[in-house]
Formats: sequence, C-alpha cells, structure tokens
Amino acid sequence: MLEEKIREFISGQKGNIAVVVKDLSNNDTIKINENLVFPSASTIKLSIMSELFNKVNEGIYRLNDVIEINEKMKTNGDGILKELNSGHKFTLEEICTLMIIVSDNMATNILIDLLGMDNINTAIKNLGLQDTKLQRKMMDSQAAKEGKENLITAEDFAHILELIYKGENINAKFSELMLNILKRQQVRGRLDLYLPEEVVIAHKTGDLDYLEHDGGIVYLPDKEYIICVLTNQTESNKEGREIIGKISRLVYEDMLYRN
Repeated sequence: MLEEKIREFISGQKGNIAVVVKDLSNNDTIKINENLVFPSASTIKLSIMSELFNKVNEGIYRLNDVIEINEKMKTNGDGILKELNSGHKFTLEEICTLMIIVSDNMATNILIDLLGMDNINTAIKNLGLQDTKLQRKMMDSQAAKEGKENLITAEDFAHILELIYKGENINAKFSELMLNILKRQQVRGRLDLYLPEEVVIAHKTGDLDYLEHDGGIVYLPDKEYIICVLTNQTESNKEGREIIGKISRLVYEDMLYRN
C-alpha cells in the first residue's frame, strides 16, 4: 500500500516531512503531517501568482501592463532581473513567469508591492488556505529576524494546486495560463529527480537552509495527480531534495500501475 511505503520511508529519515498526494481521477488522498506549518520559502509565490491573475480578471491590471525595472527594486537571492541594467521593461506576465520558473525574488517583490501584502493575504484566506501567510518580502532579513516568516502547509499547498487544476481559484482561462507557466519550471531536481525526463510536472519549488519543498501536478498518459512534499531540519539541502525525489518516485510507480 502506497501510504505504508511512504510512512516507512519517512520513519527512517531525519527532520520534518509532510506529504499530500491526491489521485485526481478518483480523489484518493494520502495525508501525512499535512497541517504541520513550515516556512514557505518560494512556494508562497504560487499564491502571489494567483492573486495577480485574479486582479487581471477583475480588470484592475492587464497582463501586458509594463513595469520598468530600477536600482531600488534590486533584490538578492534567486533570479535574473537583479543582474540586468535599470531601464529594461517587462510585462506583468513576464514578471510573473520569472517569479515562477526561475523563482526570481526581485520579480516577486515587484508583484508584492503592486498587489499589496494585505490584499494577497486576504486572497489567500478567500481561497480557503488555512495556515498560509505572506509576512515579509523576499530576502528581507530584518523582517525574518523579527520572526516575520512566510508560512505554508502541505494541505494548503495541495489545495491551491487543486483549485488551479480545476479552474476554481479564478476560472478555467486563467488556470490554464498558470498551469502553462508552472509546466515551464526550470528549478528542478526535487519531484522530478528520479522520474523519467519526459514526465510533465506543473510545479513550484522552495528552499532555505536545511529546507526543501516541491509541490505540483504530475501528468501521466492516463492519470494526473497532485503531490506536495515539504521538508525541513534535514541533515542537508541535498538530503531534503533526495527525500522529495524518493517519495515522488514511490508515488509515480504506484500511480503508473494503478487501475
């Protein structure tokens, strides 16, 4: 039984591990430590993307609205925008895409400033995410020192992915756009670590010191499923990625041969 295999594997690992797996063909679900609250790292960017598309749907912004980058926007950490000269212009759709597929922190902070942190948190609650919170911008070390951490659970992560998959967070049109961005993810080596290269995953990763997350929708020829694995306090980040990859492989093998 898949859940027993996952629990047995987890029992031999160090650190905190949370897992949610949902077979989208029959709603069979496995939940392990699903309500354990973790620092979200970059997985919070999924909620920011959702709120951006929500505001576009409401007519407040357009995806082809242009942002001109400047020195004040520069943000350390992951991304490519910080490496570019001021004056480059990007559409909101491009900014959002960079936030997701290369986890660009500067792009993320641009969107947090645009949308407003309070508005994003209100949207998070409206989507039914119980424990997810955006409490600081990316790379805000002072806020982090003050205990303002962005938070998520495996339950919430799986829930927003399912809403997007079903077209229920906004509508089918915008869900398709979001899924297409998530399928172009370039930060890899977690859920996909031990899967065949041709397997399509619409997913978002996150990492901090001794913390690795990945959650997404895996597309098999005749089945689709959600898998979210959150880890922290592991021996190393490499070990966290290995844990995610091995759990993902267990799930993949089970789903592949499940009727």
